[in-house]
Amino acid sequence: MYAILDVETTGLSPAGEKITEIAIVIHNGSEVIDTFETLINPEKKIPYRIIQMTGITNQMVAGAPKFYEVAKKIVEMTEGKTLVGHNVRFDYSFLRHEFMVLGFDFKRETLDTVKLSRKLIPGRRSYSLGKLCKDLGINNHARHRAAGDALATTRLLELLLNIDPNPENWKTNGVKSGQNRSLTEHLPKEPGVYYFYNRERELIYVGKSINIHDRVLSHLNNNLHKRTVEMKEAIAEVDYELTGNELVALLLESAEIKKHQPLYNRTQRRTFFNYGLYAFTDDNGYLNLKVTRIIDHITPLYTYSSMQEGKEHLFNLTEKFGLCQKLCGLYDTHGSCFQYQIGQCEGACIGEESPEDYNDKVNEALEKYHFGDDSFFIIGKGRNDDEKAVVKIERGKYCGFGFIDTLFADNNASFLHECIRPQQDNREVRQIINFWLKKNGGKNPSYGIIKL
Repeated sequence: MYAILDVETTGLSPAGEKITEIAIVIHNGSEVIDTFETLINPEKKIPYRIIQMTGITNQMVAGAPKFYEVAKKIVEMTEGKTLVGHNVRFDYSFLRHEFMVLGFDFKRETLDTVKLSRKLIPGRRSYSLGKLCKDLGINNHARHRAAGDALATTRLLELLLNIDPNPENWKTNGVKSGQNRSLTEHLPKEPGVYYFYNRERELIYVGKSINIHDRVLSHLNNNLHKRTVEMKEAIAEVDYELTGNELVALLLESAEIKKHQPLYNRTQRRTFFNYGLYAFTDDNGYLNLKVTRIIDHITPLYTYSSMQEGKEHLFNLTEKFGLCQKLCGLYDTHGSCFQYQIGQCEGACIGEESPEDYNDKVNEALEKYHFGDDSFFIIGKGRNDDEKAVVKIERGKYCGFGFIDTLFADNNASFLHECIRPQQDNREVRQIINFWLKKNGGKNPSYGIIKL
């Protein structure tokens, strides 16, 4: 029995985002026998870029049930069934996190139709759901809506069942389960940095995760790319260092990669911070913002690992500070921008808002996302209940991190200085901390800021 699943969300990370819609289709291997779909109130604002993609607005979810109100239904419908999804890890991770917040350990067997399609119908130009369905003649009149995508995935599963009706043949080649267990059985399900060593005890990869065990297991089950399979087969030993929280894990991972330059970190396609945010004044006196590839000899206001990350940052700025999408390079038009049309822009794009007033808002937005010359400690969750993690920023520069007994964390700033393990300051770690402050500042009760 299969439970074909699709969720729509407020963003990409289950750690900080929420489900806005869910659809489940129950299939017995021959036909659909039950369905369930509902909007879900995410209890947070849906970003404009997500509204534009899915069509799900804040007004639509305002009266929808919250996740805990449909949780029992989801458990009952999926009990004893294999969860199926196109890139199922995304949908499953959001469900797991939503249930974790409720104190319930939601676990199901999963089947990814991306991987299965690559195996049973190889050679396609793309395995994205939209392009694959178009190639195969599967109609989806509600793309990026949970019910539409779940039904399209169901039709895809039926096609794959017709090609090979025996699920035992669907298993992809990879690391044997016994090897998986031997490499992961000692790993904690806690935040930290993990290290892969080969048979010569050479460090070949460094990674971070809020759940070391599950993240390493995902590496060992990854057969999508030649390079990942090659790395997986080279792993002979896995080590780790706990960090207590995600921020310290990010900072430690960055430092370890720079220090050791492991083989498979060096050969990753993704390189950090190839894009930057730049400002310029147009002929009408308005400050414009633009994300583009890093320009030599010009220092960017902000840096990003991808164009998409930069655009997401700009969308956040336009939403929070009432900036103009057109003047931020997000809406190409000769007239007014999208936000003006819905009453969120005051008309800088068509000259209704003065350059002075608009530029003040741009400068305020940029100031909120930088350290400046501030000095402060970020206090977060430690590796156990008796300690806190400490990150130190002094005069706008990253100094390092450390751990301190909870009893001393709030009593004397000198103890905080003494616990710091010195680290190199660089553009990457400032980006990590800036991004974390933007995402968590004041909203996460697990963290606190102490000014120096």
